Amino acid sequence: MSKLGTEEAEQIIRQYSDMIYRIAVHNLGNTADAEDIMQEVCITLLTKCPKQRDSEHIKAWLIRVTINKCNSLRRLVWHSRRESLEDYTHLQAPEHSEVMEEIRQLPKDYRNIIYLYYYESYTIAEIAKILGKNQNTVSSYLQRARKKLKVLLTEGEDSRA
Repeated sequence: MSKLGTEEAEQIIRQYSDMIYRIAVHNLGNTADAEDIMQEVCITLLTKCPKQRDSEHIKAWLIRVTINKCNSLRRLVWHSRRESLEDYTHLQAPEHSEVMEEIRQLPKDYRNIIYLYYYESYTIAEIAKILGKNQNTVSSYLQRARKKLKVLLTEGEDSRA
């Protein structure tokens, strides 16, 4: 790990900030926490940037750091004892909110794989490398996540009918 110059860090953050934020919101379901994670990822980028700085390595490293920071935040005791303001407000994009709501109900490993596969367009091999898992494991998690998501989405349709 090495330190990064301010200009280079700014350019990387501009390029990947939307992705970092989406992953954080996806993992935490809360915009305020996602903003905190954004700051933590930026600080980590400045202080512990990987030596390989090509765009693919940086992007994969940022995804891994973001997911790890989200996992750390979720493990905190105070995090489990509070209520989100978002529970009391409506989402701005209702056409996507139902699917994202169902995705958030999936187990963490399934959630991240679904997100990286469908929203960030990573292949199974790339996801396996980013998450440090076997490709077969990622493939079976993806299949299981699809099945669970299908059940959750069809149950939601049945309750609306």
